[in-house]
Amino acid sequence: MITLRKIMCLLFVMFFLLLPSLNKNLVTASTSMINSQEIESFMDTVIGEQMEEFHIPNLTVSIVHKGDILFAKGYGFSDYESQQPVDPEKTLFRIGSAAKLFTWTAVMQLVEEGKLDLDTDVNEYLDFTIPDRLAFEPKTSKAAPITVRHLMSHTAGFEDYMSNVFSITEDSLTPLSQSVREELPARVFAPGEVISYSNYGTSLAGYIVEVVSGVPFAQYIEDNIYAPLQMENSSFRQPLPNELAKNMSKAYRNVNGEFLEGKFEFFTEPSGSMSSTAVDMAAFMLAYLQGGQLEGGRILKEETVYTMWSDPYTLHPSIGGMAHGFIKGPLTGRDIFYHPGGTMLYDTGFYLLPEEDLGFFISHSGGSFLANQEIFYSFLDRYFPMEETPDALEPAAGVVERSQEFAGEYYNNRRSFTTTDAFLSLMFGQIYVEADEAGYLLITHLGEKNRFAEIEPGVYLNLREGRSQDYGGDFSTIVFGTDTLGKTMLMTDGPMSYSKAGWYESFGFTLMLLISSVLFLVGSLFYWGIKALVAKLRRKHPEIIEKQKIAGWAKRTAVFQGSLTLIFLVTFISAGEPDPLYGLPKEAYLPPSLWSQVIDLIVSYGIVLLTFGVVAFSVIAWKNGHWKLAGRIHYSFFALFSVFLSWIFYFWNVI
Repeated sequence: MITLRKIMCLLFVMFFLLLPSLNKNLVTASTSMINSQEIESFMDTVIGEQMEEFHIPNLTVSIVHKGDILFAKGYGFSDYESQQPVDPEKTLFRIGSAAKLFTWTAVMQLVEEGKLDLDTDVNEYLDFTIPDRLAFEPKTSKAAPITVRHLMSHTAGFEDYMSNVFSITEDSLTPLSQSVREELPARVFAPGEVISYSNYGTSLAGYIVEVVSGVPFAQYIEDNIYAPLQMENSSFRQPLPNELAKNMSKAYRNVNGEFLEGKFEFFTEPSGSMSSTAVDMAAFMLAYLQGGQLEGGRILKEETVYTMWSDPYTLHPSIGGMAHGFIKGPLTGRDIFYHPGGTMLYDTGFYLLPEEDLGFFISHSGGSFLANQEIFYSFLDRYFPMEETPDALEPAAGVVERSQEFAGEYYNNRRSFTTTDAFLSLMFGQIYVEADEAGYLLITHLGEKNRFAEIEPGVYLNLREGRSQDYGGDFSTIVFGTDTLGKTMLMTDGPMSYSKAGWYESFGFTLMLLISSVLFLVGSLFYWGIKALVAKLRRKHPEIIEKQKIAGWAKRTAVFQGSLTLIFLVTFISAGEPDPLYGLPKEAYLPPSLWSQVIDLIVSYGIVLLTFGVVAFSVIAWKNGHWKLAGRIHYSFFALFSVFLSWIFYFWNVI
């Protein structure tokens, strides 16, 4: 009897000792035994809500788990005219920059074969030369060489462009060998020191694949990735081959309650021209989660896959970075390897969670990347929840002074520094940082303001409950440093960084100067016109044709300057209006006409050249006593605002 009691007591104690691990096993078991019907019901609800909120016309999704396709389904219609439903196996969607993962896979295949080395100067593989100097360094200074590893981590230091990335005309396409030469951007950062997302860098890597393998890029992907994984409904080719084109989803956007159809979009191949289906992308996810192989087809060695994930590049250990082309971030408390993709009309999300043996792919047209994120996060919250317990944050000594040093306006380093595209950086991608009295940072990003607390000098944690909007991560942690131009740099998860703007290059200052200059010059033009009309009606000689020839020419020059400024204002407003379907100004995706290019040259250079004239005439007017005092003061201000406008044109590379 005593022995039985001892045994029962031991069992009772062991039960409680093992209870935590038993519970853990039960959770794992329930996760691995997800009911497919229950998943479909849940996903239908979540996706339905997001499609309604963002007016999404069509969507495709696939989820893989533990070696199988757990869920794959299409929503909406691939063709609204024929009411053709989306088929996850056959209906293709443009996946945008998520296609870059195929480029990086091709690169690593050649590394395995010994044909590429990640740390060798890319010029060793190219049949043209990448210049060895930085744009803002003396011509005698040599920059360190760019390597393939720099391309994969988006740290090559290239500037990037916002216009001419997309096109809806096939005749705009140029061969890859031609585009990497003709569209070579300036080098603005030392390689390896600043993360700055680069489409050109990926295209250059794709061209290296083409040169080293001796096979056109699209064909290389077909032979070495699609074929082993039996991805029969995918292609980088533009336009699509006939057998795939018939299954291509049409892209729509809801405009005033009606779905308008967009045209096929064209890109430089390696950076984002791929079209694929949810089931094909499921095969790609499974191959990576299974060490580079799927059902006998292998695209990478197992050790290569693990090397890609285990050796991420980051500028600071507190934030996620790049893992050989994958974005690595601690989304939802886990290490996730992912890549978003966006075109003018499509948005795509690609996520791998190796520790959960889970992959998630989603793509749609006419909506927002936020819809993809919300659907993915909702799935994780439901089936793979994690409890996060953030540490209590107490303000440290000196935090107020440190935080105040970071206050200011920051521009995305993924921008142009040397072309007319630089002016567009004023409109997109800024982050505004304020410091409050307690030393917290108030950061405005993508229209949201979040509060950040210092967790160590230069490192701040987002205190917001829930998720924040961000293209490349969850914007949970930010780190401050210095870029290679000596400016304060804000870094966060993913391939983006932001550098602090000086007061003279801030949006507020530039906008104030631009508006005041344009209004004064155009206003003066109307003032002189009305004055001349009144003088004519009263049968008096207008001041503009007074007897003094120099004064007359001064007025004519100013009138011409005001007229060009008016033309600039009209063209700026009309050219900057986004197309309701594509979401960008037409000049961003359509080649400008020859006439508009000529007008732009005449207006911009004409304004700058005439500025020299009005400044000179202003000095002469004071020296010779032309007009009354009020007239001389007015003309001097006209000259001053002409100088302001010309400086904006020069500083932001409009000329």
